[in-house]
Amino acid sequence: MFPNTEPFESGMLAVGDSQEIYWECSGNPNGRPAVYLHGGPGSGCVPQNRRYFDPAIYKIILTDQRGCGRSRPRVREISDLKVNTTAHLVADLERLREHLRVDSWTVLGASWGSTLGLVYAQAFPHRVASMVLACVTTTSRREVRWITHDMGRIFPEQWERFASLGADVLNREIDLADSYAALVFSADASVRERAACEWCAWEDTHVSLGPGYAPSRRFEDPVFRLLFTRLVTHYWRHAAFLTEDQLIRNASLLSDIPGVLIHGRHDISSPLETAWRLQRAWRGSILQIIDDAGHGGGALPESVAVAMTRIAPGE
Repeated sequence: MFPNTEPFESGMLAVGDSQEIYWECSGNPNGRPAVYLHGGPGSGCVPQNRRYFDPAIYKIILTDQRGCGRSRPRVREISDLKVNTTAHLVADLERLREHLRVDSWTVLGASWGSTLGLVYAQAFPHRVASMVLACVTTTSRREVRWITHDMGRIFPEQWERFASLGADVLNREIDLADSYAALVFSADASVRERAACEWCAWEDTHVSLGPGYAPSRRFEDPVFRLLFTRLVTHYWRHAAFLTEDQLIRNASLLSDIPGVLIHGRHDISSPLETAWRLQRAWRGSILQIIDDAGHGGGALPESVAVAMTRIAPGE
């Protein structure tokens, strides 16, 4: 990965609905614009994200999606989520592009960021010069069901603990994204805190197969883990506000955009099948499978940085 570079410009952009999103630019002010879409939903950007980009080539644009990170206001009430949907996030990206006077940009999305990147590119293909997507997801109901329910077959002990809390909320066939979405807005602070802790413990479990794995230090922050859980469960319970397989069905809209999909062989959080299906439907894309990587880790970060250099428009 490339050395870190500090922002030369940053700000808050009003995007409507009383929301402001944080943005920053680093690298080469006259370089090729590239935007990084963070995961979660709700994780926000960190300085490490700049290191995927060669600062000599790119004008590196990072932004925190609405409701999280340095964007304001953060999600505090369940009513705040009414103005936090995939369509809102796509519209925010377009406002940011226009604000920065960028004609088209390279999009790098990781995990949830790959879902958001695909939605954005299918809505505005003429604004996307190229794409690199890592840990590919489409946030379909099938994928959400896998990660919240079916993966208990791999981690039965940890899943039993995770599921037992959700089972206290709904006396029916449990949808854990639904039940946790209710728990993290409970009037009881202890219930909210326990739900956020259990959700983030499950997140740490299913990403643990990558080499060099260590539990996320960000989950030690009670404010971060509650906000993160509120946003993840909101988007997952609604399957990203998309119809099933929408992003695969509409992949032909990306046919003029060069793309690289990078996925770990041992990524059980987002099984390789999704990236495989997308690559077969997206003419002009290539799939790079990293044999020693899970949902991050191993050679995956370095592979993303290399792909960003190779896919640079005009290179």
